[in-house]
Amino acid sequence: MPASKAQQKAVNKYMSINYDRVNLTMPKGKKEEIKNHAEQNGESVNAFINRAINETMKRDNNQNTHQQRCKNNE
Repeated sequence: MPASKAQQKAVNKYMSINYDRVNLTMPKGKKEEIKNHAEQNGESVNAFINRAINETMKRDNNQNTHQQRCKNNE
């Protein structure tokens, strides 16, 4: 059963308060590739993109910390 207008309004309000939205542009066909990859790993596209971003940021931060330590030891 579809959500009532009041329910949808409440959901939209909750989403706008608790989440940021990002408009992502990519080459044609990449979206389907990402969707297939996410499904193969039991994830939604949103969950996969968030995981990819979080893992990359963690890796980058670890590399930057290591590089900073190396500079301090010179």
